[in-house]
Amino acid sequence: VAGAAALAMAPAAGLAIVDYDAVKYLGGSDKVDINNANVQAYRQFPGMYPTAAGAIGSHGPYKSVQDIYSIPGVPDNVKAIMKKYEAQFVCLPVNEAYFIDRINNGMYR
Repeated sequence: VAGAAALAMAPAAGLAIVDYDAVKYLGGSDKVDINNANVQAYRQFPGMYPTAAGAIGSHGPYKSVQDIYSIPGVPDNVKAIMKKYEAQFVCLPVNEAYFIDRINNGMYR
């Protein structure tokens, strides 16, 4: 009886996204979602991390991949690196569970 009462008083678990269809674009494949992936996902593309990845992660949301070329203050040489990997980027709708953690997701090495 005491166990059942304690369980009834326990706060409900938060609603988490268990099966996010686009999780593969958050760093688990050769494609990266520019709206939801953490900057660490760009490490697989030489030259993208940290400057280009940081610029992408600290701006947005984006409506298309081409929007990254309109980020203010990004020099042409960094845009050239972005262009090199443009085919590897996808632009999916913002998912608040991931968008908020694009710069710092609390995972360190």
